[in-house]
Amino acid sequence: MRQERTVQASIFDLFATHEIGHELKSMSQWLDEHHDLFGLVGRDLGRHGVKATGRQGLPAEAVLRCALLKQYRQLSYQELAFHLEDSASFRAFARLPWSWSPQKSVLQKTISAIRPETWEVINRALLSSARQAKLEDGTVVRLDSTVTSALMHEPSDSSLLWDAVRVMVRLLKKADTLVGAGLAWRDHCRAAKKRAREIQFTRGQPNRVRLYRELIAIACATLAYLKQATERLAAASNPLVQLWQAQVCRYRPLIERIIKQSERRVLAGEKLPAGEKLVSLFEPHADIIVKGSRETEYGHKLNLTTGRSGMILDLVIEAGNPPDSERLLPMLERHIAVYGNAPRQAAADGGFASRGNLATAKTWGVRDMAFHKKAGLKVEDMVRSNWVYRKLRNFRAGIEAGISCLKRAYGLARCTWRGLDHFKTYVWSSVVAYNLVLFIRLKPT
Repeated sequence: MRQERTVQASIFDLFATHEIGHELKSMSQWLDEHHDLFGLVGRDLGRHGVKATGRQGLPAEAVLRCALLKQYRQLSYQELAFHLEDSASFRAFARLPWSWSPQKSVLQKTISAIRPETWEVINRALLSSARQAKLEDGTVVRLDSTVTSALMHEPSDSSLLWDAVRVMVRLLKKADTLVGAGLAWRDHCRAAKKRAREIQFTRGQPNRVRLYRELIAIACATLAYLKQATERLAAASNPLVQLWQAQVCRYRPLIERIIKQSERRVLAGEKLPAGEKLVSLFEPHADIIVKGSRETEYGHKLNLTTGRSGMILDLVIEAGNPPDSERLLPMLERHIAVYGNAPRQAAADGGFASRGNLATAKTWGVRDMAFHKKAGLKVEDMVRSNWVYRKLRNFRAGIEAGISCLKRAYGLARCTWRGLDHFKTYVWSSVVAYNLVLFIRLKPT
């Protein structure tokens, strides 16, 4: 049965005298003071059922500490497994049971099992400690939005069709091994890849449409082979067949959607709304994000609230690409729910500005509400004086440095985990690691 905490810390747990060693020691002390959080992690790890007998898994405390260590040092699972075995400071921080050296597969399975809701609770506990230490009281806040990219290549109709064909061929080859013989199908991978590359380098709409027709026909033919294989294996009760059927059920609706989308966009010349487009066969949750005149990104939009300390007070992973002006009031509502009252002063980017947002924020108790761009609003309507406006406008600019640090040093530029739930977990774990390190650095010694 999995334990929540390591039964006894080793007397040989020593941290290096290097700056990183001091930070790890302080972070470890904060976790020791909040051992109730390990129970939340333990429940996440036991969601799929853990038997009361048999081999013990990694303690929940060790899993949480390894997760923070991974995001803090931006390590892959392979690198994390090596450093946990090689570094005395890393082992001391992770509180691994004596002689345990977890493999990368164990680390991946356990760390990714922590839910984003658990990370959010951990973040609020951290903010509570910052409030008690008088480092952050939430009375002055700034808001901004950014984008975290999903783990996918830049999409095009031809690349999506090629992805669909190669995935179907892979499934058909697997079906061959399960059936043994008797499946009649042809491997069209070479033809699909050839046409996808020709589309990429062909000029002239008529030529591209002709190639697209051929590529779509190849995808439809391969899909027909897959349907026949599915019917052939429908009555089998083999666990491997059931696993194969589950993969087919996952990919088949997406492949049908890709084919239909390509026919509408390329052959019929329709313009599909961004919300209706599928941009990845492997990361179907990814949204199309366009911010101003910048390049199009594929992932999810994040709205963040930070305070004077620079710590992330709140984070929302948005669905779709809502305008910033529609997200100011919901972010303020969340802040009020956590802190009990509205911030005294708030600053936001010009995209959040609107007369309605300003009036509502004032009604809720925000004394000074400054937008980076006035957007037709008067300074005297937003704040008490020009001096206050300049102060808040300059204060708002500081959030850009925090976002840059999150992206460069904590991996928030691109999520390397697959699936929407893992995307949210990855983002929140990066934020908690960032906040914990910042709290330790700001806390007086």
